[in-house]
Amino acid sequence: MEKAAGGWINGFIGVAIFAGSLPATRVAVADFDPTFLTCARATIATVPGLALLLLLRQPRPKAADLPSLALAALGGVVGFPLLTALALQHVSAAHSIVFIGLLPICTAIFAVIRGGERPKPLFWVFAAVGAAFVAGYAAWEGVESSLQGNLYMLVAVAVCGLGYAEGARLSRTLGGWQVISWSLVLSLPVMLPIALWTMPDSFEHVSVPAWIGLGYVSLFSMLLGFVFWYRGLAQGGIAAVGQLQLLQPFMGLGLAALLLHEKVSWTMLVVTLAAVACVAGAKKYAK
Repeated sequence: MEKAAGGWINGFIGVAIFAGSLPATRVAVADFDPTFLTCARATIATVPGLALLLLLRQPRPKAADLPSLALAALGGVVGFPLLTALALQHVSAAHSIVFIGLLPICTAIFAVIRGGERPKPLFWVFAAVGAAFVAGYAAWEGVESSLQGNLYMLVAVAVCGLGYAEGARLSRTLGGWQVISWSLVLSLPVMLPIALWTMPDSFEHVSVPAWIGLGYVSLFSMLLGFVFWYRGLAQGGIAAVGQLQLLQPFMGLGLAALLLHEKVSWTMLVVTLAAVACVAGAKKYAK
C-alpha cells in the first residue's frame, strides 16, 4: 500500500512538472527553431544527468537493456519534444494541451504490449471515458484547428506513450532517474551535433521568456519530471499511475492562462472534475 501510494505521489509531481512543458515550448519556439530547441534541451539535460551517473557510480545498463533505452529515448527525448515543437508552430498551446488527455490510453496500451500488464475491463472503460471528456472539451471550446498541427500532436502522443511505458518498465530495475539519464546519454551523440548544426548564427533576437522556456524544458521537462514520473510508474503500475496524465491538460491550460493570457472557462473546471473521477475509477480497477 505504501509503495502504491508513493507511486501516485511521485506520478503526480511528474505530471505537474510536465504540465508546464507545452506552455514553455510555445514560448521558446517563438524564437528558437524546433529542431534546435529539441536537440539543445536534450544536450543541456544530459550534463546534470551524466554528472549524477558518474558521481553516484551507477553501473552501466546491460546490453539487453539498450533496445528499451533506445525506445525510451525515441519517445521522451526525441519524438515528443520535436513533434510538439513542430505542432506549436501551427496550433495554440491550449489546443495542443488537450491532446495530452489521450496519453493515458496510449501509455496503457503499450504497457499491455511491452510491460505485460493486464488491467481489468472497467479500467479501459474509465480510461476511454476520461479521454472522451478531454476530446469533448476541445470540441466544446471550439479551439482553432490545423490538420498539420493535429497530426503532429497525435503522433507525439503515440510515441510518448511508448517512451513512458518502456522507460517505466526499465525503471523497475535501473531506477527512475537512471533511465532518463542513460536515455539522454544514449541520444547525445546524435543530439549534440544536430544542435550545433542548427544553432542560430546569433542569439540577439532571443527574448528572455524564450530563454526561460528553454531552461524549463531542458532541466524540468527533460530530466526532473522524468525522475518522478518513472519512479511513480514503477511503484504504482504503468497503466494505473498513467491515468494521472488526464490531469495534465488542465494543469497546462491553467499555466497557459497565467503565462500566455489564454482564457480559462467554466467548462475547464467541470471537465477537470470529471477527469479526476475517471482517474479515481481507473486506479480502482487498474490491477
